[in-house]
Amino acid sequence: EELRSDREVALESVRQNGRSLRHAPERLRSDREVVLEAVRQNGVALKYASAEMRADRGVVLEAVRLGIDDVTGEHALQHASEELRGDREVALEAVRDHGLALKYISEELRGDRGVALEAVRQDGHALEYASEELRSDREVALESVRQNGRSLRHAPERLRSDREVVLEAVRQNGVALKYA
Repeated sequence: EELRSDREVALESVRQNGRSLRHAPERLRSDREVVLEAVRQNGVALKYASAEMRADRGVVLEAVRLGIDDVTGEHALQHASEELRGDREVALEAVRDHGLALKYISEELRGDRGVALEAVRQDGHALEYASEELRSDREVALESVRQNGRSLRHAPERLRSDREVVLEAVRQNGVALKYA
């Protein structure tokens, strides 16, 4: 127990494996340097940080740069404070490399055209998490199917019947025809 409380030991541990933050005492889970080292190694280590650190903009920005844990499929953004999930800069940083992070941002930002476009350009399937209004936006749908034709399935019927949208989708992936 004494060694778990040792800051130097904790720092070395999280540099090797960010998720080891879960074994640190609360005092170290609130230590900004320790938490930053953890999320730089594994963004999802944010999950084990104190509420104060999950609401720290700088810590969350670092965490979302790594984004997804390849083992669990979790995204760092899902462990950020509600306030930061509504921060446009944080949202853009998250979807820039992991479009599906759109799922974890605030409802308001799911309706932000710029954020949604960034997300679908990275992963067409992010269209599923955009606001209803943006799923019906022809330009957003076109960007989505250009990235992944199969994302046509997330578009409303009106766009799945739009010749140009369907043509773009099948150019990217012939299987997309089944969603027209």
